[in-house]
Amino acid sequence: MLTSRYLQVYLLAMKQVDKDILSVMASSIISPPSASFIVKKKELGSSAFSSSSSPSPFSVPKCNKSAAKKIVSAMAPQQAERMPATTGSVKTAMTLTEKIFARASEKPRLSPGDNVWVNVDTLMTHDISGPGSIGIFKREFGPDAKVWDREKVVIIPDHYIFTADKLANRNVDILRDFCNDQNIKYFYDIKDLGNFKANPDYKGVCHVALAQEGHCRPGEVLLGTDSHTCTAAAFGQFATGIGNTDAGFVLGTGKLLLKVPPTLKFIMDGEMPDYLLAKDLILQIIGEISVAGATYKSMEFAGTTVESLTMEERMTLCNMVIEAGGKNGVVPADSTTFKYLEDKTTIPYEPVYSDAQARQVFLTEYRFDITKLEPLVAKSIYLCSLNSPDNRALARECKDVKIDRVYIGSCTGGKTEDFMAVAKVFLACGKKVKVPTFLVPATRKVWMDLYTLPVPGSGGKTCSQIFEEAGCDTPASPTCGACMGGPRDTYARMNKAVVCVSTTNRNFPGRMGHKEGQVYLASPYTAAASALTGFVTDPREFLQ
Repeated sequence: MLTSRYLQVYLLAMKQVDKDILSVMASSIISPPSASFIVKKKELGSSAFSSSSSPSPFSVPKCNKSAAKKIVSAMAPQQAERMPATTGSVKTAMTLTEKIFARASEKPRLSPGDNVWVNVDTLMTHDISGPGSIGIFKREFGPDAKVWDREKVVIIPDHYIFTADKLANRNVDILRDFCNDQNIKYFYDIKDLGNFKANPDYKGVCHVALAQEGHCRPGEVLLGTDSHTCTAAAFGQFATGIGNTDAGFVLGTGKLLLKVPPTLKFIMDGEMPDYLLAKDLILQIIGEISVAGATYKSMEFAGTTVESLTMEERMTLCNMVIEAGGKNGVVPADSTTFKYLEDKTTIPYEPVYSDAQARQVFLTEYRFDITKLEPLVAKSIYLCSLNSPDNRALARECKDVKIDRVYIGSCTGGKTEDFMAVAKVFLACGKKVKVPTFLVPATRKVWMDLYTLPVPGSGGKTCSQIFEEAGCDTPASPTCGACMGGPRDTYARMNKAVVCVSTTNRNFPGRMGHKEGQVYLASPYTAAASALTGFVTDPREFLQ
């Protein structure tokens, strides 16, 4: 049983969190993104997205040390921002996220700002946060307490795995002991660090493994002790990251007190150009609204472009909503979702969708013409004095930036289709890379795909063959790798102040190792093109 003392402390803490969130939201409303980022509704006529001799609607500043110029974008808020409703009786329509909250809290209707106890369908943790969550669970529920449901807890070692660091190794041992004691059904263990293939249960990066192993299902609530848990919302579910204290509480009760977030809607239309990937789409959005533009808000993606994306590309899109401050990012489930899940799960699920009248209750609605978008990067902080993924620039405007290495991997850019995209660029060029190029598959399945799946148009060659011919490093063991730096012996960690183009998700100081290292975030296409030239390179140089 949960102690009354702990419940009181938890409720008091949540009240303080609510105050903090309201404060952040208020400051966001008072100080909206610069008008130079937005084509206002009254300015958006029939010719707003048409071709003309005027500057491109996606023009961005050159990558240099001078002050950044204003950015103009073909993005239009379709209605004025509204404050979250304070009562449930004012409106009748609900958004997708609100419906999931209503179902999980057993309420007929909810509005943004409501605090509700949510029943959790899946809780995920890993070797970084798992030991802390387990410690809190044992402290508050008792050393002999059992988790609320052993089949709803998923534990995935993935971050600091292939290292000699004793503390990192100990974390995995703690997970193993806990899972054995609790008889956790879904524990993807690893014991032999010298050969990942000798560990039949080991999977790799949690956010990709969750999807591949069938733990992502439309309409459900999935929480994880990792900020990129939002990746799972690509399946039409609510998925978000939580802290160790909250995870400890969920382990014991299967519930969590959550505030219903207001929803921003992003409508992306137009046929996707063959030189763009979902990474470009999300970098564009983050560049527009900033890393605080969606603070404690749901980001719902729609439009013909989104509908055309594969599940892995939708996962990339949702993966980086946290880089915009989003509580969650969601793509409504459709035939693409259902097809992916056919051989992944036998657990029944029920998708939900925003009501037809929900346009009236979206906080803000944005529209993009994707046919006008060009390949993007998030620039390194040491050149442009901005330390975040919203430091957007056109790849072609950074063509003079010399790089030292390229990194392909992570939950954002280490999926099978990401490596296929890299192979496509290498195949089109037919030359060797000019800088060290590190390949870190996200999961065991991705690693196998690199050695077995033929690359379209290659005459039957696999990714691994193409990578070898291009002079890349041999694909490494599946893990989070250097995305979060890790122990000094982590494969491909930036132990020196070098410049790297990476398919990962963050470029804050020290994120991939050395605090003076420079990281340019890019799509797999752009990363591959950059590897071939030794400079930040627009992939159209090889794909057109």
